[in-house]
Amino acid sequence: MLYVLLAAVVLWGLATIYLAYRFREFRKFLAGAFFVSWGIQLYLYFAKVSVPLLGTDFVFTPEISGARSIPHFVFFLLCLYFGFFSKPKGSSSSARADRDNVSADPGR
Repeated sequence: MLYVLLAAVVLWGLATIYLAYRFREFRKFLAGAFFVSWGIQLYLYFAKVSVPLLGTDFVFTPEISGARSIPHFVFFLLCLYFGFFSKPKGSSSSARADRDNVSADPGR
């Protein structure tokens, strides 16, 4: 059963990475999701709340939550930058200006 769950996690992760690489809107969504996840993990750490994993005897301690908040914050920053602030590949302001001039003046 553990191998099936591990395979599912790997496949889900690869699909997520593919979508994040391919689509800018997906990176914007992930930025918001990682921001919320970072905030919740940090809150659980500071509030010293242990969270049991549903269906198992495993318990996430506050220290684990604090450690998990660090990569979530890094992923948030990466998704924020590449989703909102970086230019898409193949776009430049001069190419966009030329394209706009052509569409505005069809006789050109």
